Amino acid sequence: MHAMRGGQVRAGKPQPINRLTLRRVLKLFLPYKSQLFLISGMVIVGSAFTIAPPFLLQHIVNDGIIAKNLRIVTTLSTLTLLITVSGIASNLGYGYMSVLVGQRIMRDVRNGLFEHLQAMSLRFFTSTRTGEIQSRLANDVGGVQSVVSDTAANLLSNLVMVVSSIVGMALLDWRLTLLSIGVTPLFAVIAAKVGEGARKIRQKSQEQLADLNSTMAETLSVSGALLTKTSGRQALTSARFAKTNEDLTHTNVQMAMIFRMFGAIFGLTFSVTPVLVYWLAGYLIVGHQDARLTIGTIVAFTALQGRMFFPLTGLLNVQVELGSAMALFDRIFEYLDMPIDIKDATDAIELDEKQVRGDVSIQSVTFRYDSTQAEPTLNRVSLSAKSGQLVALVGASGAGKTTVTYLIPRLYDADSGSVSIDGTDVKHIRLASLGKLIAVVTQETYLVHDTIRENLRYGKPDASNDEIEAAAKAAAIHDHIVSLPDGYDTVVGERGYKLSGGEKQRVSIARALLKNPRILILDEATSALDTQSERLVQSALSELMKGRTTFAIAHRLSTIQRADQIVVMQKGKVIEQGKHSELLSLEGEYARLYNLGFEEADS
Repeated sequence: MHAMRGGQVRAGKPQPINRLTLRRVLKLFLPYKSQLFLISGMVIVGSAFTIAPPFLLQHIVNDGIIAKNLRIVTTLSTLTLLITVSGIASNLGYGYMSVLVGQRIMRDVRNGLFEHLQAMSLRFFTSTRTGEIQSRLANDVGGVQSVVSDTAANLLSNLVMVVSSIVGMALLDWRLTLLSIGVTPLFAVIAAKVGEGARKIRQKSQEQLADLNSTMAETLSVSGALLTKTSGRQALTSARFAKTNEDLTHTNVQMAMIFRMFGAIFGLTFSVTPVLVYWLAGYLIVGHQDARLTIGTIVAFTALQGRMFFPLTGLLNVQVELGSAMALFDRIFEYLDMPIDIKDATDAIELDEKQVRGDVSIQSVTFRYDSTQAEPTLNRVSLSAKSGQLVALVGASGAGKTTVTYLIPRLYDADSGSVSIDGTDVKHIRLASLGKLIAVVTQETYLVHDTIRENLRYGKPDASNDEIEAAAKAAAIHDHIVSLPDGYDTVVGERGYKLSGGEKQRVSIARALLKNPRILILDEATSALDTQSERLVQSALSELMKGRTTFAIAHRLSTIQRADQIVVMQKGKVIEQGKHSELLSLEGEYARLYNLGFEEADS
């Protein structure tokens, strides 16, 4: 199981590499079977080219140099050179193919992870830090990239090289071969232990890196920097960052030293083993007068031994690399395994935008953001709106007004009850179709770091420049845009901070106007506007709302009085419904809010 700690997802205790994880990793290679077969063939050919030169070297020494036959030396040396060049070319070929396949697999992983995260509901994003999500997508995927690109091809190449080298060495002399490979089982055990240790440390390193990224995302954004500076918390924030950074540094030093110690042990072994081989060869030749061992044989044997040691190191190092990479794959699969709680039903339909009237019905809806909540956020809420109606939602902060509107485009799903459009439950309407039918203008406007023109095109990707300008004029922002040095091509900056609050809000409203939705949700949509701008925008919104269902969360009397229906909410319940005059005559909660706040806000 995986726990949520400190607002972020954390992996559980690292477990040994299991078959399920390995199968899932291997499954990533299935779409590239033909390329893998080609790589395998090129690896075998390249390994054959690499094994041949030591045997040629044996004849060069015995039949050429010792026999003083220059023709043999020249011929075999030339052949050795050609074979070596061919082997290098083959190695470059399969190296390119393996990197290409590896990069495409990582592209698939990134795309799959991004699409999965895009499909997650708002509940996931409100309970997980942005930096943690970014770390999984960038750092974790990036961490396994070289393993996927290199390990598969190198594993096959090294295996073929080691096996062929051992066979060649045994053909030359089985006694020297036994001495050379006798230490291999010991280091296989060491590699397994080091691999498991590296996996645990790598898991710890990635979690600390995610913490570091989260701290940076939270404090180095425009909003974070503004909060830090205005609250005078720079020193505390820097100290927190330094502590996390120090922990990450310590863990990375541990990781680096594990690999260095692993390499040092292998380096020592592979330096000592040739010396032992020379001693045994000398003992057999001098002490036992073994005529089968010639100078050429010893030279060829040591050449094969050198060719065996490097790929053998690679094979034993695979355990270390895979152990480290599996920790990252576990984190990637952890996100991919998270269930998508809001998705299209098997019988979901696509509504025809031109035929949709926009009738909305919310019946006996109960909803909790968290199952552990004692009291529900919405408690058996019922309300309905006909096409063309303006429904105003009013009530104190936390009454559930915004939550009600979130259920219509399925940002959340109700725990019980139903939300329907034109009589069809939204759970049986495709999410893409809902996205086309509904536009939302929120109190906190979000603009991407791009031009004003591209921000407006989020409402309608294929909008012409004339349509964009018409929407901007209707939202009373066109004149300001054209007064900017780059006009509609002005880059708005991170989260639109080059524009004032009112300007951003008007761009957001223009985006909704451009979308021309059947259902419009306005969550304090004019709260950031001055009186003059609000009047201009309200006029544009009045035109937009004709023939469309509009839900407006507002505190201003000018908006509320025009509503066809006013819904008063308190503690997640609908306590009053009706028109302005009707609710005032009841002298209930609406009348109290009107006397306390609406008049003041309107004035």
